[in-house]
Amino acid sequence: MSGSHRAASHRRSRSAPSPRTEGRGTGRAADRVAATRASAPRVAAEEPAVGRGRRRKPKPRRVRKLTVSTATLLALAAGWFTVGPGRTFPQTTTAAPDRNPDDQVVPMRAAEIHTEAPAADRADRTKLTSIPGLGPSWTAKIPAETRQLLVASGKGKDSSDTTVTLWTRGADGVWQAGQAWPAHNAYKGWTAEHRSGDLRSPIGLFALTDAGGRKANPGTKLPYDQDTAFVMGGRGFNNEPLAGSFDYVVAINYNRVAGTSPLDTRTPEGAAKGGGIWLHLDHGGPTHGCVSLTEDHMIELVRALDPALHPMIAMGDAQSLSG
Repeated sequence: MSGSHRAASHRRSRSAPSPRTEGRGTGRAADRVAATRASAPRVAAEEPAVGRGRRRKPKPRRVRKLTVSTATLLALAAGWFTVGPGRTFPQTTTAAPDRNPDDQVVPMRAAEIHTEAPAADRADRTKLTSIPGLGPSWTAKIPAETRQLLVASGKGKDSSDTTVTLWTRGADGVWQAGQAWPAHNAYKGWTAEHRSGDLRSPIGLFALTDAGGRKANPGTKLPYDQDTAFVMGGRGFNNEPLAGSFDYVVAINYNRVAGTSPLDTRTPEGAAKGGGIWLHLDHGGPTHGCVSLTEDHMIELVRALDPALHPMIAMGDAQSLSG
């Protein structure tokens, strides 16, 4: 039974007399029934009376499709922050305008919209368990306790131009790079078989345990020997003055006794292999075998080196270091 039928029957039971009363009346009851029908809603009026000809087919009512509400849009926006990448948005039963309800709705995945990797993933890609440019044979030589590694990478085997970078290894084994500083090495470049007077810097991995200089300790944690004997005179290969080059130095433990002043001239492997290989202030040109940095960078390095982190230096031309 349709709703209009029920409405008409309900109204007749309240306002219209029973058929038995209508039959016995003088016609006024029939008038009341006619008046009730005339005042009833249109849906009820369209119901044909018994015996009044052919029934009229009611016109179908047009149902307007609902549009997406503001609440739905807010729910979808909230879903963006809660579903996470690779999961689907919650579906809604609200029909979109002009959409057939029978059409299949394919849910959109969050990964299809937000293609940028999460911040955590990007951070993971920057974690380095090995130092770029330093080959596996070199990496294998780095002691486990060494947490600071100075890398002096020469431009070429016969070049005196070098780039120096201090790397620090965290407890998780990840290396973090410091700034890259321009530097100089020996006049004729690099060699794996250094000899006294060959004007080449030795290639190798060496500890950094002792510092000193003509000037006072700038704040290093390494043992520091201040002495007026740290003096250099004359001119360099480019006719540049060498004065002040030893104001701050760090001894490179190549053929020397560790734990002593850089001024200690003992050579455990013999004098022929040379010695006195230091990090010192740059004078604007090649060295005899040392690695030199500008004063500001040298001070920064000296202050950063920490004996508790067992600092070392990997030095050589870039091709040799990559092996």
